Formats: sequence, C-alpha cells, structure tokens
Amino acid sequence: MYEFILQKRHVTSAILLVVGGLLTFGTHGVHAAEDGHAKSMQVPSGPTPDIPLEQPGLKPGVPVMSPQEFEEAKTIYFERCAGCHGVLRKGATGKPLTPDITREYGYDYLKQFITYGSPGGMPSWGTSGILTEKQIDLMARYVMQDPATPPEFGLKDMKATWKLQVPVDKRPTKKMNDLDLDNIFSVTLRDTGEIALIDGNTHKIVTLIKTGYAVHISRMSASGRYLMVVGRDARVNLIDLWMEVPQSVAEIKTGMEARSVESSKFKGWEDKYAIAGTYWPPQFVIMDGATLEPLKIVATRGNIVGTQEYHPEPRVAAIVSSHYQPEFVVNVKETGKVLMVDYSDLNNLTITSIDAAPFLHDGGVDSTGRYFMDAANASNKIAVIDLKERKLAKLVDVGTTPHPGRGANFVHPKFGPVWATSHLGDETVSLIGTDPEGHPENAWKVVQTLEGQGGGSLFIKTHPKSKNLWVDTPLNPDEDMSQSIAVFDINNLDKEYEVLPIGKWSGIKEGARRVVQGEYNKDGSEIWFSVWNAKNQESAIVVVDDKTRKLKTVIKDKRLITPTGKFNVYNTQHDVY
Repeated sequence: MYEFILQKRHVTSAILLVVGGLLTFGTHGVHAAEDGHAKSMQVPSGPTPDIPLEQPGLKPGVPVMSPQEFEEAKTIYFERCAGCHGVLRKGATGKPLTPDITREYGYDYLKQFITYGSPGGMPSWGTSGILTEKQIDLMARYVMQDPATPPEFGLKDMKATWKLQVPVDKRPTKKMNDLDLDNIFSVTLRDTGEIALIDGNTHKIVTLIKTGYAVHISRMSASGRYLMVVGRDARVNLIDLWMEVPQSVAEIKTGMEARSVESSKFKGWEDKYAIAGTYWPPQFVIMDGATLEPLKIVATRGNIVGTQEYHPEPRVAAIVSSHYQPEFVVNVKETGKVLMVDYSDLNNLTITSIDAAPFLHDGGVDSTGRYFMDAANASNKIAVIDLKERKLAKLVDVGTTPHPGRGANFVHPKFGPVWATSHLGDETVSLIGTDPEGHPENAWKVVQTLEGQGGGSLFIKTHPKSKNLWVDTPLNPDEDMSQSIAVFDINNLDKEYEVLPIGKWSGIKEGARRVVQGEYNKDGSEIWFSVWNAKNQESAIVVVDDKTRKLKTVIKDKRLITPTGKFNVYNTQHDVY
C-alpha cells in the first residue's frame, strides 16, 4: 500500500497544482498500496466481488465502460482506494472523488496523477508497478462515473454468512498444545488472505489460518484464549489458541468493508461479547463472544461534529474495550463522534456520544488505561477520552495527519508520563503529557516535538522495559527512509536518532522492501519489523535486539507472503505499547 515516488520529469507542474489539490491523500493503516511488477500484477479477491454493485447510467461526456470493465475497476477501487476516499467517494483522509470534481479535471489529468502520485500522500500507482497501464486507464474512467451504491447488510445477511465451525461444547476444556501462547505473534499475510501464527521463542511459523482479505488488526479476548481478526472484506474469524493446532472456530461477514474488532474486557464480562465495526455499511454489530452469532446492529449515520451537517457514510474505525465500564469505545470516523456503547443490556442499549473531531481513526490508551488517545487524523488532533468519566478531556493539536497505530507510552525524563504519535504528513513526533495528577502542568499538551526521518510514518513503538522509541516511514518517497527505521533514546531525546537499515539486514535484494510496524515480544527484549514486498517477491521479518539495536535474526519462509501487521498475544491482550 505505499509508494509515493513522484516522477516530476513526467508530470508537469500544472498537473501537480491542479490535480494535486484534487487527489492528494494520506494512506489508511497498512492498506493503502503495495509494490509489485506491472506485468505480473493481479487484483486479488477482495472485499466486494461477491456483492453486486449496479453500474449507474451513462452520461454524455463521461467515458464509456463495459460491464466487465466496471466490475474490475470496482474491485480495484474497493481494495485500493475506498479506505481513504470512501465507498461513496465523498472523501475522508483522502480528498473527495465525486463526479462533479473528477469530470471537471478530465481523463488525462486523472490518468497522469494516478500513475505518478504526489509527495502529499497519493501513491504512484503506475511507476511503482502496483497497477498496470490498463488498470490505470480503468480507474481514470471509473472515478468519472457516478458512484456505485453498494447494498446494505443487515442481520439476515450476516446470519447467512455466519459459520460456527467448532461448537463451544466440542472445543477443549484446557490448553492442548505446548506453545508459549503469551509469546505468539499473529502476523497479517495481506495478499493471501491469511494470518501466520509465529512462535516468538523459536521464530518459526506454527500454522497458517485462512482469514479475510488483508487482515487489518488482530485482537485478543480478555482471557487470552481467543484471537480475533478482521479483514478489509469485513470477514471476522475467531481463533481458538487452546487447540492442539490453533484454528478458526467461527467466522462471519459483517458487511462489505471493515477495519475493527474487539472483545468485552470489563470485569465480569470477559469474553462475553465481541464487536465489529464496518466501513460499509456504516454500522457496528455486537456478537456473542464465543460463537460470533450477531446479536445487535447499530447504524452510525448522523451529523458531523461542529458543522452539524448530515453524513451518509460515517465509517467505524478503531474500537477499544473499556476496563472502567462495561462499554465498547467506538470511533465514528467522518462525524467525529466517540460512542461509549454499554453492552450490559443489549435490549435496552445505552450509548453515550462524545463530540471529538472529524476523521477519527486509530489510537490507544495511556499507560494507566484510563485515557483513550484518539487520532483525528485529517483534523490534525488527538482527542483525549476519559474512559472513567466518559467524557472528552481535551483536544490536542499535533502535526499533520497523526497516525499512531496504538501509539507509544513512556516516562519522559523531564515531563513525566507521555504518549507519542508520529505522522503521515510530516517528519515530526508529538509527545503528549498524560499525567494530570502527578504532572498537571504538562497534562494534555504537546510537551516536546521530535524530528524524525520524514513524513510517511504509520507506526511508533516502545515497551515499558525499553529505552528505545522506534518510528517507521514506509510511505516516504525516499527509499533509504522507507527501507529503514529511526530509533530515539528515550533517556536523551535531544540526541539525534539512529537509523537502522532494516531492509538491507533482511538480505532481500529486490523490491520496495518497505519496513513497517515494529512489534515487541512479550519480555521486551526483541522488536520485530516487517520487510514488505509484493506478492510475487520475497518478504521477511527482521528481529532486532532491543538493548543493542543489532540484528538478531531474519525470519524467512516461502509462506511468509506480504507480511504487514504483527500482534504479540500478551502485549495485545494487556495493552502494552
């Protein structure tokens, strides 16, 4: 999902000025683009091929598309573009692509810009080999058509996809394997529609499990027994780690496109419920935690914070589970609302709506677990949500397009406890004070701004036992940056960061070798980085010794295809970041 190389010799300044204002965007999560060779590029099966979208009527002056071309372009759009520009093309992190805009600039401008991208965040789909010339032609014509309206997806539709593969009474009553489950990593194999479970002690693949396309996140149940994953195609899998060989025991499709899944964690409600939020339809569903049977669907359509304008597609982004109330904390992206969903009585569902800022995306809790540090990326703000008092504590201005993943918690030598975010849109790292009792003068303020390698960062990482703060830059147009990692010394943050050549350390000689998403093992002694290539190229995971910052090992396996996100069971279960 990520090459931002701009070929200025092929694109005039006029195109950049005119079209740049139209299409520049920041990518979404780890799913914006991927590297590959045009001749061998194939569009993988993704979120929508099995759901019909009717082609709108043709209009004078709009390029003609055959039904077959429309279907192919529709699939590419939903897999590559909808995450930023929206299913209805009304924009979010990315700019709107509605026909009144696209038709004004015309086919030639659109084709050039899709091909070459921009420094502001639009991937170079053509020059990086992600899309073929034919596919770029299709997409330039497709975005000039009236948007296709996908169908709704209700309880009947969900139940038709629900599969209880292993009933609860057929599952083991105790752990049946000798795996150190706390140190297992769930690794997304993006383009194969799988996750790999990798043993953090042996660095070997335990098993591969078929899942939805391009798994976005892995989340643990409160007990640590069940692993839940959600694909971009809105397929949710529940994986039982107690089995002799861990496997999926239930699955469901909750819509057409999704990003989030979570389990109930409040004391007395552990593992009782699961929740999944979808990009389309804009809604969330509460499910039985042991079977994924859908129980309650809630739509998120509504009015935008501030302007009070109605939005037809407010998508559900990150969801976290509160330890202070029996509540799920649901980010509604476009409207900028945080919904505190009380699951203690589904028949009389109570939802507290907190106004934050538009384009809520991802984030994580502070070191105490009380405050949800919530990135409103297109608003350049972090919303601090008090999970105990169930209210907005503060809106904090940060850099351009914050994209923290779950962020990074550590104790600053001068300012006390802080939470950090890096940014897609600039090179900065913002450190926000998170201790209103011990350090009230620093609370909910940016107490220090660090300068990293450059823009295009997706994830920032540290560990309670580490002195290191790691910042990736996989979306930077400079290959030296996208193939490396910057690491700061937490005890001496005024010191310049060190750059580690992770891509080179992998031993892979070809491809983009984008380095993405550091993840620690359970004890904080190792940090793992994905070296992500195209589906038809070699990828790897590079393991670095956290104390020495030296290469420890490289995990290579023919089955390790397009690895992106990695989630350590213990750290994910206990919100260690």
